[in-house]
Amino acid sequence: MAAIIAVMSSTALAIDIMLPAFPEMRAEYGMAPGSADVAWIITAFFLGMATGPWLYGPASDKYGRLAPLRIGLMVYVVAAVLAALAPSWGWVIAARFLWGLGSAGPRAMTLAMVRDRYEGDTMARLMSLIMAVFLLVPILAPALGAGLIHVLPWRAVFFAPAVFGVVLLLWTLRLPETLPAHMERPFTFREVGRGAREVLRHRRTIGFTLATGFLFGIVTSYLSASEIVLEDVYGYGDWFPLYFGGIAVLFALNSLGNARFVRSVGTDNLLKRLAAYCTAAALVLLIVSISSDGVPNFWLFTIAVVLVVPVAQGMGPLCNTAALTPVPHVAGTASAMNATFTTAIGALLGNLGAGHIDGSVVPFSVAVAVYVAAAVALINWSTREPASVHREFTPAPVPVDG
Repeated sequence: MAAIIAVMSSTALAIDIMLPAFPEMRAEYGMAPGSADVAWIITAFFLGMATGPWLYGPASDKYGRLAPLRIGLMVYVVAAVLAALAPSWGWVIAARFLWGLGSAGPRAMTLAMVRDRYEGDTMARLMSLIMAVFLLVPILAPALGAGLIHVLPWRAVFFAPAVFGVVLLLWTLRLPETLPAHMERPFTFREVGRGAREVLRHRRTIGFTLATGFLFGIVTSYLSASEIVLEDVYGYGDWFPLYFGGIAVLFALNSLGNARFVRSVGTDNLLKRLAAYCTAAALVLLIVSISSDGVPNFWLFTIAVVLVVPVAQGMGPLCNTAALTPVPHVAGTASAMNATFTTAIGALLGNLGAGHIDGSVVPFSVAVAVYVAAAVALINWSTREPASVHREFTPAPVPVDG
């Protein structure tokens, strides 16, 4: 469990540690002081994460989870070093895409490894607990990044995750394989296609995956917009590590609460209740933003953000669990599709949510409200299929060597 949390944390570290370095990046690469173009360092990373799972998931259904996990960590380390040494902004963005490509391996494999051993509400509870501990990284990483910038050149925010990646790579040498031998499937284009078609046959898998993407869009909008809002809308840039860490604490507490409640009410019922609440909270955020010409009182805006963003984030692991529940027999392929769609949707929506901020928080609030509405509609559509649905799927026989 500790190793899975640490591996998942590598993704958060690769994002959150560099948020305090946005002003230095703008100055280094000739951007305007308040430019939102710097948010591409997050978007490019997520786009790489969206592309990468197809390189890992189907292969893991044949060769196990550990080999793709280690390959992903190797790419993660190399890309982090390339980003640190990049001579121009274009090269930084290219390295960040490659970095996301590497990070896709750990993300997809941790989902598959948990699915190999657990299912249903038990899996949902464990995913929420894992997420709660994992969210310590957003609490600590911005402060760590700010501390590194204070004592070292700002590119240290790229080198630090590379060091962490090496530590994780060594740690994986002690992990056991979770894929049972009888669950191995051939790694061919035909078989990957058959697995993908099997995943697409399930309303719950499709609907909850897309819902996760919209919920992730809320989180990536917040990640991309928070530094810009504090610095350029309110002039509180120096507060950013404390502000970001404080809200991350609420992320963790919300995930812990979900882990407790899912045991008593079940995944579907909990998601429906959270969806209703999130709809109301997103409406509050929108009203607060619009009624004050885009610059509401800072504390009122913060309270409105706290009411919706941590809850939306906490719904993500529950939707992931619900999406993977019907397809244990193709868990690697399903994890790849889940990671691809949720990350791609989240990255693109996050860039839209943060890319139009120009002295006003209205674009961010409108984006959150729209994304919540889409996620809630998909959750309601998905839960019309019974949670226990499972269709037989017989994979092609694995060829015997020799």
